[in-house]
Amino acid sequence: MSFGSSKASLANQKFAMSKVNDLEYRINKDAKQGMRVPVTIYANDSLIAKMQTDRTLGQAVNVSFLPGVKKHVIVLPDGHEGYGFPIGGVAATDFEKGVISPGGVGYDINCGVRLLRTNLTEKEVRPKLRELAKELFRAVPSGLGASGALNLTNAELDRVLSEGVRWAVDNGYGVSRDLEFCEENGNMKHSDSSKVSGEAKKRGAKSLGTLGSGNHFIEVESVNQIVDPDAAKIFGIEKTNQVCVLMHTGSRGLGHQVCSDYLRIVEANASAFKIDLPDRELACAPAGSREAENYRLAMGAALNYAWSNRQVITQNVRKAFERVFHMSTSDLEMNLVYDVAHNICKVEEHLIDFDNPKKKEKVFVHRKGATRAFPKGNDAVTMAYRNVGQPVLIPGSMGTASWVLLGQAKSLDVSFGSTAHGAGRMMSRGAAIRAYPYEEIRHDLESRGILLEAASKKGAVEEAPGAYKDVDAVAEVSHRVGIATKVVRLTPMAVVKG
Repeated sequence: MSFGSSKASLANQKFAMSKVNDLEYRINKDAKQGMRVPVTIYANDSLIAKMQTDRTLGQAVNVSFLPGVKKHVIVLPDGHEGYGFPIGGVAATDFEKGVISPGGVGYDINCGVRLLRTNLTEKEVRPKLRELAKELFRAVPSGLGASGALNLTNAELDRVLSEGVRWAVDNGYGVSRDLEFCEENGNMKHSDSSKVSGEAKKRGAKSLGTLGSGNHFIEVESVNQIVDPDAAKIFGIEKTNQVCVLMHTGSRGLGHQVCSDYLRIVEANASAFKIDLPDRELACAPAGSREAENYRLAMGAALNYAWSNRQVITQNVRKAFERVFHMSTSDLEMNLVYDVAHNICKVEEHLIDFDNPKKKEKVFVHRKGATRAFPKGNDAVTMAYRNVGQPVLIPGSMGTASWVLLGQAKSLDVSFGSTAHGAGRMMSRGAAIRAYPYEEIRHDLESRGILLEAASKKGAVEEAPGAYKDVDAVAEVSHRVGIATKVVRLTPMAVVKG
């Protein structure tokens, strides 16, 4: 495997790009020698302009060099530069002749979002909001390197890595109903804990049930707007000012170590693979190779860890609500609406040939900062939602809105069943630190009725609302393109940050 472009040159590269319509741009495969497929970008003028200021589009072009890449590489409206793949990037590679790239999943394997609904209203919660925010902060350990109340034995950790949410529920963290409302029922069966290194397991043994740092959060939300009342009702959201809880975290240090371990393995075997790539961050292994298969099995274990992590957090959140409101979880109707993964590689069947819309092919779909958006009738959608479609969760950042969307059939035609995963960064964490004083952020949030509990001032500043793109614009692009349509808009009341 040989590598080309430096980061500096990649940032300065300009590619011939055509505007297909108001929300779709195209970089044809003749834009750079070696491209195998075109790049399609779903964005409005403002969002595409931001992508042109960093490495986003250059990284997408480089993804198109991957052997066996199919149809086109996709950049979603929240796209921004990442490691190897742009965040907000989707690519599918051939199941037999393609490759698997750890950079196409990322370091935080199964970083994802889940949404709980309650029967409480904002009016009922406001008087106890500060108490609730503090109770949530105590109930869920957060911050860089945070350890949780759980200290798993090796045997227990292996079960987590194999069973995911089922392990958590069997050990008192939730109810069986919760499994039904997770992507893959909270369990990636293609997994093997023996493929996870000792160092990764060491990092995971004391972190289950912790939030972590960076852009991870728990938010108490109020329903601000219902766009699709029929879908919202099926999801258990029936009125404005209804209180929900949104949480965002992933596989913590365990997933990060899995990615690091297998990037090293793939790069160490690069010469044997004889794959020519323009960026070493795209290091990959051929489909069916021992390296690719071992990574998939370890990734599956990390996926299960992340689902279990969010499940343990969910139960601790429920208990915090019980303590503050002196009501049981069942009386509060704190039901899981859905849990979706962001960073994942899955085997799926998709329509590949633009000219043959009936032919499906088996592919490895890499979703890097992207959310599955399957429509009604799809067998992968839980039976409770199969007549309407899969919920899609797009979080904002502290002071901004978040969205619940609904997967649509068009996503299967144009984006491998995917849509955006969040607002997407507008500026780097370093730039945010220079631009936003902590006390200014806290005061601004509280002036708008949003309480902040943060483990780190620096961490909160890095995630300032102004550091992110307009989440409403991102949701609008998805809605108007037709890959996932708007159902409910949520606004934050309290934010717990790592």
